[in-house]
Amino acid sequence: MTQRLHLVFGGELVNPQSTQFADMDKIDIVGMYPDYATAYDAWKQAAQRTVDDAHMRYFIAHIHRLRDEEQAASPTEELG
Repeated sequence: MTQRLHLVFGGELVNPQSTQFADMDKIDIVGMYPDYATAYDAWKQAAQRTVDDAHMRYFIAHIHRLRDEEQAASPTEELG
């Protein structure tokens, strides 16, 4: 089975309509997960803890998409 890493994180946003964090030092790193289903469960649990605060938001980042070992250069390497 292919491992596809996912990072779950969140925090307080400046504006609920944006994705800009109010304080980068207070970002909540929930964890890294080996598949989307597990990451989704962790995201849902974190999001439900803060459901009453409209400025709190959690995200799932698809870490496995950042680097493809089969390609000579990944999109992130091409930026530099």
